[in-house]
Amino acid sequence: MHKKYGVYAQHVGIVTVPENYADRLTLMFPSAYRTLSLLGLEAHDLALSKLERNSARDREDVKYLARAVPLDLAVLEGRYFSELRPYLVNTERHDLTLRLWLEMLAGG
Repeated sequence: MHKKYGVYAQHVGIVTVPENYADRLTLMFPSAYRTLSLLGLEAHDLALSKLERNSARDREDVKYLARAVPLDLAVLEGRYFSELRPYLVNTERHDLTLRLWLEMLAGG
């Protein structure tokens, strides 16, 4: 970490993100720094990046995103099938995870 900016970042090892995520990167804290631009995943892409691991923490993060953003479930599902699923190995497992997530999010 560089003390000059006071920014803390966590490295994420390997994560699968939707194919066109780079087109949707979001500028974070746009007026906080003069010479530093921080980009983050768009909320639906961030949620989908958690699908493969599907830990309890990931599910809680996705529930939070669904409330805070809110997430559009049709966008989440569409992006999964068109931009993420083709790159996943165990598609049966991940299809089930997505179905369970959609039920979880639709229920509250």
